[in-house]
Amino acid sequence: QEEAILALAEGTHVILNTPTGSGKSLVALAMHAFSFAKGRRSYYTCPIKALVNEKFFALIEEFGAENVGLMTGDASVNRDAPIICCTAEIVANMALRDGGLAPIDDLVMDEFHYYADRDRGVAWQVPLLTLPQTRFLLMSATIGDETPFADAIEKLTNKEVRVVRSTHRPVPLHFHYKVVALHEVVRELLRQGKVPAYVVSFTQRDAVEEAQNLTSIDWTTKEEKKALTEALKGTRFTSPFGKTIQRFLKLGVGVHHAGLLPKYRRLVERLAVTGLLKIISGTDTLGVGVNIPIRTVVLTKLCKFDGEKTTIVSARDFHQMAGRAGRRGFDTEGDVVVLAPEHVIENARLEAKAGTDPVKKKRIVRKKPPDRGYQHWDEKTFERLVAAAPEPLVSRFKVSHGMILSMLSRNEGAMPLARLIHRSHDRKTDKRNHGRKAISMVSALLDAGILEWIETSTGGRRIVTNPDLQPDFALDRTLSLFLVEGIAVLDPESPTYALSVLSFAESILENPDFILYRQVDKLKREKIGELKSQGVPFEEREVALEKIDYPKPEAELIYATFNAFVKQHPWVDGENIRPKGIGREMYEGFYSFSDYVKDVGLERGEGLLLRYLSEIVRVLKTGLPSEIKTPAIEEMGVFFETIVREIDSTLVDEWEALRDGRTELLPANAKVEEEPPPKLSPREMEVLARNAAFSIVRAFARGNTTSAMDLLADMAPTGLAPNSSRATITPQRIDAFLDVLFSNEGRLRDDADARAAAHFRVVSRDDEVWKIEQVLVAEEGPTPVSLLFDLHVAETLSRGSAVVSLELPSIEKVEDK
Repeated sequence: QEEAILALAEGTHVILNTPTGSGKSLVALAMHAFSFAKGRRSYYTCPIKALVNEKFFALIEEFGAENVGLMTGDASVNRDAPIICCTAEIVANMALRDGGLAPIDDLVMDEFHYYADRDRGVAWQVPLLTLPQTRFLLMSATIGDETPFADAIEKLTNKEVRVVRSTHRPVPLHFHYKVVALHEVVRELLRQGKVPAYVVSFTQRDAVEEAQNLTSIDWTTKEEKKALTEALKGTRFTSPFGKTIQRFLKLGVGVHHAGLLPKYRRLVERLAVTGLLKIISGTDTLGVGVNIPIRTVVLTKLCKFDGEKTTIVSARDFHQMAGRAGRRGFDTEGDVVVLAPEHVIENARLEAKAGTDPVKKKRIVRKKPPDRGYQHWDEKTFERLVAAAPEPLVSRFKVSHGMILSMLSRNEGAMPLARLIHRSHDRKTDKRNHGRKAISMVSALLDAGILEWIETSTGGRRIVTNPDLQPDFALDRTLSLFLVEGIAVLDPESPTYALSVLSFAESILENPDFILYRQVDKLKREKIGELKSQGVPFEEREVALEKIDYPKPEAELIYATFNAFVKQHPWVDGENIRPKGIGREMYEGFYSFSDYVKDVGLERGEGLLLRYLSEIVRVLKTGLPSEIKTPAIEEMGVFFETIVREIDSTLVDEWEALRDGRTELLPANAKVEEEPPPKLSPREMEVLARNAAFSIVRAFARGNTTSAMDLLADMAPTGLAPNSSRATITPQRIDAFLDVLFSNEGRLRDDADARAAAHFRVVSRDDEVWKIEQVLVAEEGPTPVSLLFDLHVAETLSRGSAVVSLELPSIEKVEDK
């Protein structure tokens, strides 16, 4: 720390390659302090938003809220502050757009080993190619050979780079290989006081299942249970998976993975800091540096699926995960436990049970390794990883449309782009390929009218971005240009134009496999019921089920359009289009977030669905030229944006709390560029109201009284008078109402016609209550029966989600109608 901080005080660049827990954060703090004292502007950047958010609040405590800002791409706070926390892509975009004029005087790049990330590594390389005015602090526990980066920075800035390297850990680690079941290992850790422990699985499903298994052990005392219950007060566990999370936490077990909603992940992190959680079951996101204080890391496996095949984890990943063990300031040592494969543990248990009896040993039926998703490891594999140095960081430079647009927005022509490719850290042959690809992409952007030629004052010509494009227009995905060109085949006058645009937009997004698998499972369940009712034999049912795939709306048109696009644009280079209909299914069904999660079975992947919907919002907002956005497309954008903001605004809620003086961290005049909830527009309020009303209709149409009661409870206002007609709705009242309604009108419908806007009406609006009417639709069409709701404005604004109470028509009124 002394060596690195003194080097920063001298004004040099620093590459800090030291173990986790060796105090790199203090060096970064010193960088910000030196920069702030000299009136310079410093940036902190890292791979994930969760860590950016964490550092944002940590730096507020050190420098005062008026001096710290945040930018993550979704929202920003105090973006003109002298100290900014942001994701790596934010810095990369600024570097591409402004180069040497970017207001980045000092840059901390934490978790720098992400330089080698297959998808995002280019964002870590770009600043090292384009910011000659910037002083760099690169930090990671697993950089490996620092020489290439030191040389690149010296060449770019003509300033000295100080490399500070150490293998000494202030909190030493002890490594253990165990041929013992997980619950026995964790029980022993608890007995020895080696908790909190983080149990690492490599899939979200395994992480949740392990958490469930671990709740069978009593981890907490009565006093700790009481403290946990108290700590959970004020947290609304309203999403479908929320009740499970709440149950785990009350038992002292946390879950942490990317499929959780951010508010639940942040809650787990906070509770871990207090010491109330003894066990956290999660995925390897732990290795990205999120500040969860851990005494022991337990790895359930040493193999993982890397997106193509199952392989043994890399030495870098192993050391990143292992390095989280041992809390500086809390522990004098940390432990890393690696379990043997499950079948090896089970066979060892059987052998121990047989003892020395040769007959019993002979009768043992040994468990075999899995046929799929498994790569064998043993104690030698474990020892090799413990001793291995991290693999060399490799360049992941690539040219994209977004990169080209950013660089050409400088109005300096194509030379900055050419220089960027020439300076990249790739081999000469790769640079030539990048150059050829860039030429093809520029040509395609010219043809699409996104770029254009202009005459210069010297009589020459220069390529610039089309000035008529909206300021936030972005082509930040490989196939973004396909979306712009592809939708040209659609008829804007068609009543389904907006839906078709949505299908094209979804086709350029990455496939969220978990959601797609659950869509298939749902379709198969429905098909099985249909085939069984028809008396179809088992073998024929199995054949029919094999043919079921997830929904791909307008797939034939999308594939045909894409094939024509590929012929014109050879730079596509093996990329493929991915038709799917997650957003479209939600929009056509007018699903609320919770309804869709329950209907498709996405409880374990709520966070994944939230991120996917956020991507849809971003594409509709910035990926379409403004001139093609019809009112229907704008309305669609509001629908998805309202859902995203309703479901999780944890961080923004904290900004609001700080701004309102409920803590002393953020001043009342802090500037929030993106207006977060609870400030909902009337259109957004109406979307929330319509979603809430139809979620009740859907439950009624399916005769699911339990679901209807749960929904009404989740959406109920506080303090509703117990003697009011709206507070006395019971399952019996709902059943009686539905019996009469079904006998008079037949079954209710929840299809597209039933969801039509014509059947929903805001009867009246005032500052306290909106009166809402939802007409019920049966097989023969609209019925004379409506559900009447009160939308409670103040609580809706406060929660950021619909707060409604239902007035259920009396049976007499239904019979009369």
